[in-house]
Amino acid sequence: MSEHIHGKVIVITGASSGLGEATARLLASQGAHVVLGARRLTRIQALADELSASGAKALAVQTDVTDSAQVKHLVDTAVQAYGRIDVMLNNAGLMPHSPLERLKVEDWDRMIDVNIKGVLYGIAAALPHMQQQKSGQFINVSSVAGHKVRPGSAVYAATKHAVRALSEGLRQEVKAWNIRTTIISPGAVATELPDSITEPDIAEAVRKLYEIALPADAFARTVAFAIGQPDDMDINEILFRPTRQEV
Repeated sequence: MSEHIHGKVIVITGASSGLGEATARLLASQGAHVVLGARRLTRIQALADELSASGAKALAVQTDVTDSAQVKHLVDTAVQAYGRIDVMLNNAGLMPHSPLERLKVEDWDRMIDVNIKGVLYGIAAALPHMQQQKSGQFINVSSVAGHKVRPGSAVYAATKHAVRALSEGLRQEVKAWNIRTTIISPGAVATELPDSITEPDIAEAVRKLYEIALPADAFARTVAFAIGQPDDMDINEILFRPTRQEV
């Protein structure tokens, strides 16, 4: 159990499956108080109940990250319940890849709303509390696609580049309040992300790539590493892939 994780209040978006669920389980096992946000209330409530039954502190709050009021409610609930927020993990994301020529405008809009605006809304909801506390940590989830653009992933890559740019700007602006910022850029990790792809041929290609995917626990351990450092150490960016992943 990490002494730097135990007792921390950690809000996680996209907590109903995959990366968010695995992270909630690991952090709760290390003594964190986890507040779970996702659209699927039944899933996060079952997870919160399971964690609470094991002795952990866990709350579930139905949250659509494309609605700034709902994200604010998620964070405010955490503060009301536990008195503070120590970590805001902006994890919710979508990955409906497609070539630009297919003009999947609705998919583009969804990615911008969730992957960019969702992160901004998480920052807007948590930052005032962290400023008041003069402490806290933002962990924003980018991707290998935030470092390298590939055919068929232009819009997704653009959203993940945006996450990195926003996070770096945030890092520079929050020094006065002792707030830490971390970008985590995973490669292929077993999640429901491929299920958001609406083009069958693209989905099949991505599923083949994901045959080498790491378990979601790999991401959870990365988050725990970033949180678990002493307060005077700021882990600003982590990029990781399966050893066999070429790009």
